[in-house]
Amino acid sequence: MFAPLTNDTFLRACLRQPTDHTPLWLMRQAGRYLPEYRATRAKAGSFMGLATNVDYATEVTLQPLERYPLDAAILFSDILTVPDAMGLGLSFQLGEGPKFAHVVRDEAAVAALRVPDMNKLRYVFDAVTSIRKALNGRVPLIGFSGSPWTLACYMVEGGGSDDYRLVKSMLYSRPDLMHKMLAINAQSVAAYLNAQIDAGAQAVMVFDSWGGVLADGAFQEFSLAYTQQVVAGLQREKDGQRIPVIVFTKGGGPWLQQIAGIGADVVGLDWTVNLAQARAAVGHQVAFQGNLDPNVLFAPPEAIQREAIKVLDSFGRPQKADGSWDGHVFNLGHGISQFTPPEHVSALVEAVHTHSRKLRA
Repeated sequence: MFAPLTNDTFLRACLRQPTDHTPLWLMRQAGRYLPEYRATRAKAGSFMGLATNVDYATEVTLQPLERYPLDAAILFSDILTVPDAMGLGLSFQLGEGPKFAHVVRDEAAVAALRVPDMNKLRYVFDAVTSIRKALNGRVPLIGFSGSPWTLACYMVEGGGSDDYRLVKSMLYSRPDLMHKMLAINAQSVAAYLNAQIDAGAQAVMVFDSWGGVLADGAFQEFSLAYTQQVVAGLQREKDGQRIPVIVFTKGGGPWLQQIAGIGADVVGLDWTVNLAQARAAVGHQVAFQGNLDPNVLFAPPEAIQREAIKVLDSFGRPQKADGSWDGHVFNLGHGISQFTPPEHVSALVEAVHTHSRKLRA
């Protein structure tokens, strides 16, 4: 059904297998920093009009690959499609974040939650298949979802938040309700990612974007435990090929060893984590993804090159003395800013590919 891969470097790095360079992709690589994305979004009329239209979603997913020799594509969608399919009414206004028409803040609202009918998310799975065909084996396709905790933050707050007051109030005052919501979210996310894999995703990523806002102890109980349930529920092989699983917790540095122990193949790191220390601590368990500060991309190209080399040198040569390999996928420590000059991304990609080949020489 799909063309064979001509560049599997990303998948090999995820599985800690030999690669001739460090693969690179960027969180939010299909997005507002590209003028061609903005033009397509204008045609679509809205973010959801873009995300729910298979042709548009395919077009914008491939746009960064037409500009840059990236090593993976990531499905164009949003982390909040699952609660939208639960009936919460997701919407976006230009220049604003996501909003839910219905929030989950009391016993009745939690009791009404159900794992959504995956047919309500058919537009996502159709887009996965369309993108995979359009890629024609150029690079692998990554599917994704928000983590159970991150979804719960939006479901309770009704959108983004500066202080997470409402969701943390529920967590501390009614932990029973929070656990019920998180259990449903975990089942939903696992089913959603498995359906993406069935549709053609060759790797999947769980974005625990707001795990880092939790206190120690609360993170393990309300975020990590449910991300682990998701990972345990995923199919890890499709058509004889291993499906790598990436888990990224922004602000998760203090719990690196615990995150590495939940069964994912790759742990994403934000820019606050020392890559060399992380590799020494748990590099024998997982590959790493990251972790350049996205704001480096506002500096001149020579500074971008210098900072990219620092990240690569911090990880070091991927081949160890015994001949085995540790895995590194180069990425930003969070999503690329909408204000990033597109030509600066070219400088980053060139620096990563060139210097990582030198490290293997």
